[in-house]
Amino acid sequence: MTIIVTMNLAAIDLNLLVAFEALMEERHVTRAGQRIGLAQPSMSSALARLRALFGDDLLVRTAEGMQPTARALALARPVSEALEQIRRTLDSGPGFDPRSARRHFTIAVTDYGDLVIVPALVEALRRDAPGVDLTVRPITDAVESLARLERGEVDALIGGHLPVSSRTTRQSLLMERFTCVRDASHAAPGISLDRADFVRLPHVLFSSAGGDGSPSAVDAILSEHGHKRRVAVTLPHVVAVPFVLAGTDLVATMAERIARRFADVAGVAILPLPYEVPAFAIDLVHGLRATSNPAMQWFVDLIVKTCRTI
Repeated sequence: MTIIVTMNLAAIDLNLLVAFEALMEERHVTRAGQRIGLAQPSMSSALARLRALFGDDLLVRTAEGMQPTARALALARPVSEALEQIRRTLDSGPGFDPRSARRHFTIAVTDYGDLVIVPALVEALRRDAPGVDLTVRPITDAVESLARLERGEVDALIGGHLPVSSRTTRQSLLMERFTCVRDASHAAPGISLDRADFVRLPHVLFSSAGGDGSPSAVDAILSEHGHKRRVAVTLPHVVAVPFVLAGTDLVATMAERIARRFADVAGVAILPLPYEVPAFAIDLVHGLRATSNPAMQWFVDLIVKTCRTI
């Protein structure tokens, strides 16, 4: 807020700052107006007044759409934080009661979130908030999913390696590690694969991009040791991996919590990897306004609390 305190506050219409926030989030005059209930001419007028107020174009039209100037980017977070403080101060409404609430949340998740986190989250919702409904959408394009979060089309994203922006925040839910999976009949009890066998055996690879040629974390580690594996089968859905390799000589590298969900039903064994592959974080990404919305804050807290039990 220090960027704007030196200005004459009497000359600032609070509604202009609300318009600025919407413009920065939407990067589109009409959509920004729809968000705050202004017609397109009124929103254009608000943008003109903002430009005069800050002495800057703020948003300029390009071939990729309206893009913020350096001045607008510098203003975005302080203005948003100032508005959030005002919202919290003025919010004297009742708190969120999950037991009696009728509410709907929408999240977008990776395959990992769908298989590992969503079942536990749904169980918690049915137990603690039976009137709360949940829609789960897939993350097929992380950048597009982030844009949908910024537009308010989804309430949160859950998964690994998710992007963030100045209008969102990320918090870690849990750490996951990789493990080796192979048909149970080929795995001797207590005996792990050595590095030579791991490289020699044909592999099943999960790739939502269809095997686009980008090296995985496992391939990067193998390359550091001068090794290269043969990927005999590439699959677009991680849930198919243990069922495809069952009954074959194939092996696969999977997130441990996913592998454990399917080990018994698919008839596969879980073995330690013979290489040190770094663990990775599963994150929750949500909008900056979550902390000022009692329902959203409760939902975020429930996700975090649920993941502590997984």
